[in-house]
Amino acid sequence: MENNIEKSGCANNKKQTYRIVSCAADGTYVFRDFDGPEEIAKRHVQIGVDDCSLDLEIRGLPVFQGLIGPMPEEDKEGKIFRYETPEVFEAITKKLYESTPKRRHSKKS
Repeated sequence: MENNIEKSGCANNKKQTYRIVSCAADGTYVFRDFDGPEEIAKRHVQIGVDDCSLDLEIRGLPVFQGLIGPMPEEDKEGKIFRYETPEVFEAITKKLYESTPKRRHSKKS
C-alpha cells in the first residue's frame, strides 16, 4: 500500500543563519551572517557546545571564546542563531533593564 501523504508541509525548509553582532567604532551594531558555524570557527576558537539550554534547537551548537551565545531568533526567512560580543550583550541587556517599568511599592499604613 502506497502512502500518498503530501510531505511538503512536514519538512522544515527554512534557511538557517549564524549571526555575529558586534560594535563598530562609532557605536553602531555590525551584523555578520554566516551559512554555518564552521565559518565562525575560522575566526573564533570553539570552546565547547551548548549542552544546557532549555531551547532544544540550540542545544549542541558551538560556544565560541569571546562571544555570548548561541541565542535563537526567527525571521520570515528562517532561523537565526545569534552570537554577540560582550559589549553588545551588555548594551542590549542594559537597554532592556532600563525600559522595564519600575514597580511601585504601596505604603504600609
